[in-house]
This record gives sequence, structure tokens and C-alpha cells, in this order.
Amino acid sequence: MTAIPVARSPRRYDPDRKSRIVDAAIDVVAAHGVAGTTMRRIAAAADVPLGSLTYHFEGLDDLLAQAFQRHAERMSPLYEARFADVRDHEGFLDAVTDLIHGGAGMDSRDWVVAYELYLAALREPALRNVTESWMRRSRTVLERFVDPVTARGVDAQIEGMVMHLTLSTATSDRADTRAIVARLLETRPLEAGR
Repeated sequence: MTAIPVARSPRRYDPDRKSRIVDAAIDVVAAHGVAGTTMRRIAAAADVPLGSLTYHFEGLDDLLAQAFQRHAERMSPLYEARFADVRDHEGFLDAVTDLIHGGAGMDSRDWVVAYELYLAALREPALRNVTESWMRRSRTVLERFVDPVTARGVDAQIEGMVMHLTLSTATSDRADTRAIVARLLETRPLEAGR
């Protein structure tokens, strides 16, 4: 009996496969969180065989690091653009308030991925490089308008207020947010002996 040759399916030319996998990982993190992110879910979201992930990445941690890096690289220009036309203190207050209220083109999904990155970085030191780089880039933008210490405070305020808005079921008033930002920027340290 002669063996019948099995026809192999032609290898699909897919030069963007690795990039598509990274994007799919971001989508899976947004939908399921880091804890619910698996190689199988990512492969399904990217519409690739599971083996493609092990071919392109050393493991899930490597893939997540690249996905979070891409997310930060996409979000940073949006953040920077929000401050491009700021010329004075009032414009700075408006820009920070807009960022908090989603006026920079960053939606709640983007923030969910960012917060997942922060939480993952608490447990995975390799991800701290991504978070540190992202925070440094944000603070550099803010330092064009305020001193480095204030920039750290404003950056933390943005992150914290967005988290509160994301988690709150109550509506948030933009005017209240702007007033809170203004108060932070007007606070001066107490002089010694007072």
C-alpha cells in the first residue's frame, strides 16, 4: 500500500503577526485583567495558533511587558499633546482637568490597562521599568509648567483622580475637579517655625 502524501496548508505570510499578538494582549488585559490573561486567550484574540506566541515571546511575562510598553508608548503622545498649546497657569489647570476627565483621547479602557500595569508592576519587578519610564515621561511634560516636586504631586493627583472617577458610580463635576487641581497648585509649604 502506497502512502498518500498529506497536503500541508501553505504557510501564511503574516509579517504583522507579532504586533497583532501584542495588541491582542492589551485587549485581553483590558477585558480580563492581568490575572485573567492567558496565552490561549491572547492567541484566540489575535486569531493565531498558540505556537505563534511561544515562537515570538519567551513567555507570558515577556508578552505582557511588551504589551504594556506598547500601551505606554501609545498613551504618552496623547498626554503630551494635551499640553502642547498651554501658555499660562489657567491653561495648565484646564489641561490637567481635561486629562482627568478624559479630554486627552484616553478612555476608561486605556486607564484600566494602565492600572493593570501598575498592579502587575507591584509583583513583577521587570514591569517597573515600563512604569518608571512612563511616569518619568509624564512628569517631564508637567515640569515645563511647574517644579519637579509639584510635577510629581500633579502626576499622582491625575492618576488618583482618574481612578476615583473610573471607580465611582456618581457623576463628577468638571468644575469641582478644576478647583481641586487649583488648590494643589496654590498650596505652598509652611515656613520653618510656623
